[in-house]
Amino acid sequence: MRLLLDTHLLLWAAGEPRRLSRKARTAIADPANTLFFSAASLWEVAIKSSLGRADFQVDAVRLLRGLAENGYEELPVTGRHAAEVAHLPGLHSDPFDRMLVAQARAEGLLLLTADDQVAQYLTPVQRV
Repeated sequence: MRLLLDTHLLLWAAGEPRRLSRKARTAIADPANTLFFSAASLWEVAIKSSLGRADFQVDAVRLLRGLAENGYEELPVTGRHAAEVAHLPGLHSDPFDRMLVAQARAEGLLLLTADDQVAQYLTPVQRV
């Protein structure tokens, strides 16, 4: 299965794996799954880290390197992804999370999230 991890799952997988649910750990560890991260997640980390957000105290360059070293595939943000955001219902206001949902829809990926608001999108989102 092709899985796109949301930003918090990426951060937890990289630095605080104990915060991941058993379901998330199983999905991430399954060699049959292809794991993706969005360039939007790195952008979110860079912005929120520079603003001093306590839950984003990560160096985006180091995170990028670690994701690549651990076999994650990078998903760039494209115009098609940006246009797909317009088709999303207004369930969530965070632009980064909305982009992740749009990317999952456009690319046929399953977005894994721990965020109840993001999980309201249902398809192609799974709360783990």
